[in-house]
Amino acid sequence: MKNIFKPIIWILLLFAGFFFGTSWQNRQVASNEKNNNQEQKILVSNQSPTNAQSVDPEDRFTDHEVATINLFERAAPSVVFITTSNVRRDYWSRNLSEIPRGSGSGFVWDESGHIITNYHVIQGADKATVTFSDQTTYPATLVGAAPEKDLAVLRIESDDMELQPIPVGASDNLRVGQSVFAIGNPFGLDQTLTTGVISALGREIESVGKVPIRDVIQTDAAINPGNSGGPLLDSQGKLIGVNTAIYSPSGAYAGVGFSIPSHVVDWVVPDLIKYGKINRPTLGVELASPQVMRRIGMEGILIIEVLKGGAAEKSGLQPTRYTRQGSIVLGDVITAINGEKVKNRGELILILEKYKPGDRVTLSITRDYEPAEVELTFDSMK
Repeated sequence: MKNIFKPIIWILLLFAGFFFGTSWQNRQVASNEKNNNQEQKILVSNQSPTNAQSVDPEDRFTDHEVATINLFERAAPSVVFITTSNVRRDYWSRNLSEIPRGSGSGFVWDESGHIITNYHVIQGADKATVTFSDQTTYPATLVGAAPEKDLAVLRIESDDMELQPIPVGASDNLRVGQSVFAIGNPFGLDQTLTTGVISALGREIESVGKVPIRDVIQTDAAINPGNSGGPLLDSQGKLIGVNTAIYSPSGAYAGVGFSIPSHVVDWVVPDLIKYGKINRPTLGVELASPQVMRRIGMEGILIIEVLKGGAAEKSGLQPTRYTRQGSIVLGDVITAINGEKVKNRGELILILEKYKPGDRVTLSITRDYEPAEVELTFDSMK
């Protein structure tokens, strides 16, 4: 009898263990499903439409970054990549071939298709091509050039696209330390933005025509080969200079770049478009920068140098000079032309636009702190 019950007891124990294990596993599965459901509810809650809509993608940018991004996106369609080439004829086959010469930057001046760049970008080239940010490419023709200012004007036929000129700002009231933005094509890398500050004003560099360009803007915004001819912008996206040169023994950016101020561009470019060269009446003088005038506290424009053989020398105008003892004697200060007051260089440029080379005018000046008048016949810019 004992032998019969013993197998039965083992069978009952096996069934009991099986049912207990199955019940425990079902409870674990149910518990896991409950936890998963709770996690999914939390995840869904965190990704609810209400919370997603309250997150602004622009929140990851600072206000300064947003302003810089907007400035670049506004200006980029106006900045172009310029490539130049020379046409050569093979000596034996007499076939013509095109040889790449160089590249640089430029920007849209007006809706008529005029493009501004440096003279040295297109110097010696037979052909020039302009490429926009959308990779649209146009052949360009040379309209005018001013080697003495390192500026040139190209023109494209662009009936199929709407051109966006860069607004021109004022460069007479710039301050050291203000933010600047340069857009160009350094080393052929198109649409490159670099930022920095104005590190100095009133610099002087030598132009391609071996004539000094004065009152140049110095900046620490990275300017490299290929940036030449591109715009230097203020924080409002307005043109305050044309990037033209770097100071570097190695030929690459070393912390100092130079830009031709916009007040020079603003009076040179219209002449280049109309005459193909600078044809503005001149006084035959080199004038002090606005910074110098603020320093000496005088109204008008101080004559720094009188050009040999020019109108000013013929009229007896006096330049600023040094005495043998090393002290400075201020030259004549121009205060009016034909009774029209001249308070700064910007006003002088506007007044000169009313005259032609050969016109005779009366200059009101201050000499040795005393008022005087001088008759002068305007020269033509050589």
